[in-house]
Amino acid sequence: MPRAVRERQMLDAAVRSFGQQGYRAASMDEIAELAGVSKPLVYLYLNSKEELFSACIRREARSLVDAVQSGVRPGVAADRQLWLGLRAFFEHTAQHPDGWSILHHQARMHGEPFAAEVCVLREEIVKFVTGLIGEAAREAHRDPALPDGDVAGLAQALVGAAESLAGWANENPGVSAKEAAATLMNFAWSGLDNLMQGVRWAPSPRP
Repeated sequence: MPRAVRERQMLDAAVRSFGQQGYRAASMDEIAELAGVSKPLVYLYLNSKEELFSACIRREARSLVDAVQSGVRPGVAADRQLWLGLRAFFEHTAQHPDGWSILHHQARMHGEPFAAEVCVLREEIVKFVTGLIGEAAREAHRDPALPDGDVAGLAQALVGAAESLAGWANENPGVSAKEAAATLMNFAWSGLDNLMQGVRWAPSPRP
């Protein structure tokens, strides 16, 4: 069997084990059994439990980023682009609950270097979302020079909300990916639309 196929089997088994049992509880014996290989072969290919977990994080992160980026269709209206990106995000996290558990829970619980791997994923998604919102704002304001930095905070907030909502949706089987995406669009789009039109909220001068 080609090495790439064998490694994919090992990573599939590891994602299942880490995602369902947690990093500490998952055993290399069980992962090897799930993959249909010997434990020494897992160590030969991936060196250690730590490196195996890091490889799982990188693979699941890349898969999620690719799903979000490929879900968006350039040239459509700004709200449609954001909707498609959110749909792709929630569909992927729903279809890969073990991978999402690794990214959203397990990697963050066990410190460096695992948390750093997830930060790379998050920064890439935030950068992508910043570009989507920034392009929409530039069109609305008819200002091609409007910098992405003006909407970077909104992108951070939107991605954080999506992460939390995905965790909640995966724990509530009755919530579909479409419903989760619609919930976040209803929450966020009116505010984004106001901002793009130059309408900003300000606190009342009264205490």
